[in-house]
Amino acid sequence: MGKKNNIRKQLGFIDVFKNETSFLVFILVLFVVASLVYKSTAIAMWFGFAIAGYSVVSNDSIQTIGTFLSSNANRKWWILWLYIGGLFVATIVLSFFLFDGDISFKRLATKGFSEDPVSFDFLQISAPILLLIITRMRMPISTTFLLLSSFATSSGAIHKVLAKSVGGYFIAFVVSFLIYMLLSKYFKTKFKGKAHPAWDAIQWITSGALWVLWIMQDAANIAVFLPRKLDYVELIAVVGVIFVGLGIIFYNKGGRIQQIVTTKTDVVDVRPATVIDFIYSFLMAFHLIYSTVPMSTTWVFLGLLGGREIAMNLRKTNHKSMAKTFLIVGKDVLLAVIGLVISIIIAYAVNITVRDEINGWFF
Repeated sequence: MGKKNNIRKQLGFIDVFKNETSFLVFILVLFVVASLVYKSTAIAMWFGFAIAGYSVVSNDSIQTIGTFLSSNANRKWWILWLYIGGLFVATIVLSFFLFDGDISFKRLATKGFSEDPVSFDFLQISAPILLLIITRMRMPISTTFLLLSSFATSSGAIHKVLAKSVGGYFIAFVVSFLIYMLLSKYFKTKFKGKAHPAWDAIQWITSGALWVLWIMQDAANIAVFLPRKLDYVELIAVVGVIFVGLGIIFYNKGGRIQQIVTTKTDVVDVRPATVIDFIYSFLMAFHLIYSTVPMSTTWVFLGLLGGREIAMNLRKTNHKSMAKTFLIVGKDVLLAVIGLVISIIIAYAVNITVRDEINGWFF
């Protein structure tokens, strides 16, 4: 038992659910509740939001706070929680006041997602529960596809999201590949020994900026269950639920999906972790500026990691074989594609608009 606990600590997580049985019972209870409330719009929207809020951040934690958690594993979890949670509250409140009650930074103002939900299908409410299962299986799924696609109300909305997300993967891959082909040997020679204390401050600033940019892009995946314009009471409920959920995630050290990050080269050292966050922040800012169409930030993050790993292997600045590197990168892409297929199947089953759009791709 001692050896098992030691391995769990090295992986950097502590399970909230001590075994699979307790987790499965919890999931079963959620499905039962979903079946009872989905016909009541007022209850269903808040139930769906609460589960989506936790499940989205849990799955997407690898791309937003993954390197932050890895390189700050020696710090108390509640200090990290208060910092990231405080930024979340401030960012959502900012959107609320800037955009007249809209907490999605106008991501849901895009045609096809701008209407308030008036009714829910059981699968729409169940989607975030499925996301909990997928996260437990360490699959980096696109939460944008899984949750937003079933709410699309205009033809072409899914195609735009898909095109922007896949394009985002390739842009991130190329940018990351070029940067690390040019600079990975420089990083290898400079990032030796103990990091200067200033790096900690730089990483906290960079990780904070990345987290805020992610909220601005992906808050739509959570807010899609709610009215597009919230009042003050609803705003307090939103930030309160997510703030508590973040506390659970930080106590849980990111959960099992954190291993997507820990299997990559040099992510525990604060210096390379900061470089990753800086590049990703730049990519996120670029996508936010050029289009308001929602996108899968997960695909962008996986593209960044993929380009980085391959470039570092070619420059011989990591210790993995090329075969192992391609296996790691390919596994991430495969899991993301599986998640995409699951998302499209759910959207196809729930949403007649999406069904007609997808049918039009093939017939």
